[in-house]
Formats: sequence, C-alpha cells, structure tokens
Amino acid sequence: MARPVITFIGAGSAVFTRNIAGDILLRPALASAEIRLMDIDPKRLAESEIIVGKMAEVLGGKATVRTFDNQRAALDGADFVVVSFQIGGYRPSTVIDFEVPAKFGLRQTIADTLGIGGIMRGLRTVPHLWSLCEDMLAVAPDAIMLNYVNPMAINTWAIAAKYPAIRQVGLCHSVQGTAEELARDLDIPVGNIRYKAAGINHMAFYLKFEERMADGSYRDLYPDLLAAYASGKAPKPGWNPRCPNRVRYEMLTRLGYFVTESSEHFAEYTPWFIKRDRPDLIERFGIPLDEYPKRCVEQIDRWQRDAERLKTAETLDLKSSREYASSIVNSVVTGEPSVIYGNIRNQGYIPQLPTGCAVEVPVLVDSNGLQPTVVTGIPPQLIALMRSNINVQELTVQALLTENVEHIYHAAMMDPHTAAELALDQIWEMTGELLAAHGDWLPEFARLPQAMAS
Repeated sequence: MARPVITFIGAGSAVFTRNIAGDILLRPALASAEIRLMDIDPKRLAESEIIVGKMAEVLGGKATVRTFDNQRAALDGADFVVVSFQIGGYRPSTVIDFEVPAKFGLRQTIADTLGIGGIMRGLRTVPHLWSLCEDMLAVAPDAIMLNYVNPMAINTWAIAAKYPAIRQVGLCHSVQGTAEELARDLDIPVGNIRYKAAGINHMAFYLKFEERMADGSYRDLYPDLLAAYASGKAPKPGWNPRCPNRVRYEMLTRLGYFVTESSEHFAEYTPWFIKRDRPDLIERFGIPLDEYPKRCVEQIDRWQRDAERLKTAETLDLKSSREYASSIVNSVVTGEPSVIYGNIRNQGYIPQLPTGCAVEVPVLVDSNGLQPTVVTGIPPQLIALMRSNINVQELTVQALLTENVEHIYHAAMMDPHTAAELALDQIWEMTGELLAAHGDWLPEFARLPQAMAS
C-alpha cells in the first residue's frame, strides 16, 4: 500500500479533521497519502480543504487532497475511512435531548453516550452508519473504518450486528487522556507510566496503573492516588474549570479502580451523583449540569475562529495529537506494530461480558490489521457496573435491528440515572415527547411513538 487512500466522512469538522489529517501527514510513511474529504456542508468542507491542503503543502506537497459531496464516490477504493459526523447537530437535536428531559426533572451533563440523550443519539446515528457500511461493502469492502462517532458502544454494536464483514474499530481518547491527567495529578512524567485497561467505552478501568522505576521495576500507583485524594492534593484543576473531576476519585475509593472516562460523563452513567433530593452532591462533587450544550456553543465558536485563523495563516504549527487514527494507519501500511485501545465486537475478548456487545480492550495493530487482546479476571464489581450500561446499549441496538419502538422505552426504563430520578409513567411520557420532537431525524419506525406513549 504505497499510497494509502484515507477518506474522511464528516470532514466539515475543520479542527478535528485538521488534527487527524495532520497526524497522518506528519508520519513519513504516510506523507504521500491521498486524503479525501466528504461533507454535506459545502462551506465547512471548503474550509477543511484549505486547511488540509495547506498542511500538505507545508509538509512537502506529496499528499493529494480531494473533496466530495457524494459519500459513495468518496469511498470508492478507500483503504481507511475516518468517521466524525453528528446527526442532528447541536440544533436541533442536542438542544432537544436536554430540554425535553429537563421538563421532567431529569438533569444531564453530556448526554451523548448513555442515558436518554445517548439513546436518542444512537437512534439518529446508527441508520447513517449502516448506510455508510452499505457503500463501503459496494466500493471499499476491505477498508478499515475508524469511527469517532458517539454513542460509541451502541454504534459499534449495531454495525457489527448488521454488517459483520465491515472491518471497524471505535476510537476514543479517554484511556490515554486520563493516563495523562493522573500522571499530572501525581507529578510523574506520563512516559514513566504503564497501564492496562479494559471494559466498555467510557466505562473501562485501569486494571494496572504503575510507574517505571530507575532500576526497571514497576510500582503500583493506586496507593498514591488514594492518598492524594484523601489529602486533597488530587485531583488537580484540569482542562475544564467547570468539572473538578471528583466523581472518579470518589468511585476509586468505592471500587478500588479508576475509570477512564471523565467525571462529567461518569456522573450520568450511574444513579448516585445527580439526584433531585440531594443538591449537596452537585456542589460537593462539582458536577457540571448541562455541560454539553455549553461545550457545543464554545466549540462552534472556537471552530469558527480557528478555521478562519488557519485559512489565512502563513505558517502552521504542526504537532501530533493523542488520537489513535494515524498510529493505526501507519501500522497497517508499514507493518510497524502499535498497541491502541479500541472498541470492537466482543468475541470472547472480555469473557465476563456478553458476546456481541462492544468492548474496549488493548488492540495490536500491524500489517494484519486489528488484533484485539483477551482480558480476563476483571473484578466483579466493575463487571456489574458495566452490565448496567450494556443493558441500555443492547435494548437500543435491538430497537434498531428489529424496528421495535417498544425497546426504545425499555432502554430508557433500564437506564440507571433515568430510573433513579423518574417513575415509569414519567419515563414513558418523556420518551414519547423526545421521539415526537426529533421527528424526521429518527428512522421511520421511531417516528410513531403513540403505540407506547399512551
């Protein structure tokens, strides 16, 4: 594969596309790649074309950058497919996902992975991913899909269930990103940290978290993390001033292991932190309610400012991000092995979890492609917590596969946070209102909520 073809679906996210494309072009073996950018928004697509083209020029002009407004044409002959679209966008869909539950007293933080917001996003997103799979099978059957679209576990599960021939991996930066946060909390260079994690997306845990010593041995860092939290030295202020990251440290004291996704996410995956009759919990743990809408507004503004700056910049400060995509592409193209954390269909990789669900495990990547690692012996309290989330994911996927609207209500009913806050009649009414509000953004079977909402 002397000149890999890498297609970006949803390339109008200019800054994200810049980061991934920049990572790829910075690797010598990939400097002559063909980068294809596809988006339905012509303005944002044009911005991405300028930015990626400028990067290619700065790095020697060996790469080819092409744009498409037709998905199948962009995929024809591709070797890798990077997916980063958001169906329904901030408006109307994200706003609906927050405003309708709020009417019923159900408060959320991010609402893109689990909970009623994650369920609705999955219903909106999976049909478009299935359409992408159809096109890939037609014109790029051997391509590897690098999926960055949430809800990651629902999406990965649904793709594998309907299109098992698609070579796919769901990618997130929570494992490597949290390792950097914890290294900062302990004042240890992240390069001296060794870890092993496994679980499901946004609910994987570090089964080992260690520091390499001068003599080459390793020491367990969990006692240091617990001591730092007990003394008030951790967590240190992070990138998001609205979330002090106390939820995950508190869960460390209860479970004995640190979860890889952020406190603002984790607070809404469980029934313990966001409770109407305990406002003290919100203050004590610094839980940023309605965080994602705020973040969306900030990101849209930042994307616009960054896109304008990058389009007119005479020089570009190119540096690698912490995303896995370029590492995967480089390893497949060159055969140079790498290890990433990826979301894949569970085929015994975590034997304690159901076959077919989406799990996040270490994955070896080389010229043979993606080779997931089997992880056994995960503590039962962690498995139990994962299963509470898997129940919601499975029912959402079943709703989509069987076109059974009842399973949407069942998924909402089983969600830990929703069930802790609302009675069954409230859950039914809220779910019906959400389906009605999203309307044509949903697959046809989900646009008729009357059968269950009565």
